[in-house]
Amino acid sequence: MAERGLSSVNASGAHTWWSPFLVSGEITVVQVDLSGDAAREGIALGWLDTSERERWQRYLPEPRRSFALCRAALRSILCRELGCRNGQLAFGEGDFGKPFALVNGQPAPVSFSVSHSGRHGLIAHATAGRLGVDVEEIVPKRHLQSLIEAVMGPDEQAELGNLEGEARLRQFFRLWTCKEALIKALGTGFSTDISGFQAPAKIRSGDKSSIFRFPHLPTLSWRLVDISGEGFAAALACDLPGSGRVTTMKEPEKLEEPAAKV
Repeated sequence: MAERGLSSVNASGAHTWWSPFLVSGEITVVQVDLSGDAAREGIALGWLDTSERERWQRYLPEPRRSFALCRAALRSILCRELGCRNGQLAFGEGDFGKPFALVNGQPAPVSFSVSHSGRHGLIAHATAGRLGVDVEEIVPKRHLQSLIEAVMGPDEQAELGNLEGEARLRQFFRLWTCKEALIKALGTGFSTDISGFQAPAKIRSGDKSSIFRFPHLPTLSWRLVDISGEGFAAALACDLPGSGRVTTMKEPEKLEEPAAKV
């Protein structure tokens, strides 16, 4: 799975708060800037539909901002990919809460995954296949050992026990995002016990990518890629049948007016 195009530079204007991050196989990932900006938050809010605005109202200020900026960016990206207007786009949820896109009430031919933590947001999308992305800002955890015991497998726990300080914290978040990305790609949410499987040994030893199989689903193979950056850990997972085609990086579209909700 080829990787390229890492960037955190927004080249498309003040009213666009996301930028190309990477292309991996047929999957495009964009990075969303979640820092505070009242003007773009207002533009983002104009893209949300009624149910999304109601959801937005229930959040505290920081999660509220993250939700609005990520959801508006996702809507713009999907409208561009699907050739539809914002008012034609809606979202449904699968049995375990995994969202999917609808255009005029019909399932749309696109897969996507969204994650945000702190100032960092990531959106992955592709025309086919199952995928998951996860990002976590690397910050100290008061009860790190308890978290390790709760979510890591035996080999992971032993290896983390051999690390100290910043190295231990960073490795914990690397493994955590790998597991989260895999669960998101599978689409079963936390009905799958995150401590019941381990990140591949190659990833644990520092490699950036590896093949993974869930213990209870040994016939399904997944590509797992560590896409961590400065100050955050992140991972991308996708099923292998869709990993061999190449997509072209597209520049993010500029959002000018909330009136895009037509």
